[in-house]
Amino acid sequence: MNSVFIVLPILTLLMFNLGLTLQPADFVLLAKRPKAMLVGMTGQLILLPLITWAMLSCFSLPPLLVIGVMLIACCPGGSSSNVFSMLAKGDVALSVSLTAVSSVITLFTMPVIMKWTTTEMGHSIGMQLPVGNLLMQNLLTMLLPIVVGIIVRQWWPKSAKAMVSVLSKIAFPALMLLAGIFFIQNRQIIYNNFAMLGLCVISMLIVSITAAGLLSRLTRLQTRERRTIVIEVGMQNAAQAIAIASSPFVFNDGRIATPAIIYALLMNVVLLTYVGFIMYRR
Repeated sequence: MNSVFIVLPILTLLMFNLGLTLQPADFVLLAKRPKAMLVGMTGQLILLPLITWAMLSCFSLPPLLVIGVMLIACCPGGSSSNVFSMLAKGDVALSVSLTAVSSVITLFTMPVIMKWTTTEMGHSIGMQLPVGNLLMQNLLTMLLPIVVGIIVRQWWPKSAKAMVSVLSKIAFPALMLLAGIFFIQNRQIIYNNFAMLGLCVISMLIVSITAAGLLSRLTRLQTRERRTIVIEVGMQNAAQAIAIASSPFVFNDGRIATPAIIYALLMNVVLLTYVGFIMYRR
């Protein structure tokens, strides 16, 4: 069976779970606390793609893997960032709002950045990006489940709470299932490029969260806000990257998903180390 029939339902379920944790008020924090929101979105939507492209110029990766790494940088924040922010004594309300807003904005910024990336890299391998298909898939597997989740929470709060308690427990195992499937399917390309790709991804993570932290300090945000922005910039939605890479409607190439597999593992290692350091300092 094509793995996309596993990937897309899991991504849709994860986005529905995210919607169950949101409410309309989470989208208006931009008006109430514009500085923190703008710094967070600048870090995630502008700094991260720029840093990633700059880092990629330092590594000799095949074009397919370059596209895969850039795809990660274009994805919105993962829903697990809210949990990490809580563990780090960050600003959970800010984390939730940044996740909510970035999930919508990246629906439109991703096609632009990935179109440019595939134009730069895809000519050598004959690959083009069907922008309309990417936008439609994002709307159906990202925006629609989030909106449905928000509606369920608004109208049936008790049922939403019960569903969140179940779905939240399967979110990380589901992501690891995706990673495992694609690791098995693409083990040769992962084996051939693991050292270089792993170094590239971890460099991207460390440089981007450091830059986010510096930007937060320069704009004089509170400590709790700084911690949250570091986590939001470092924690991207690897499941979405895998779904787009493998989708027959977009790239239809599991090899493009391999950076997201490695990223999903290293992301948790780096950010858990960051959270552990904060907890140790307390």
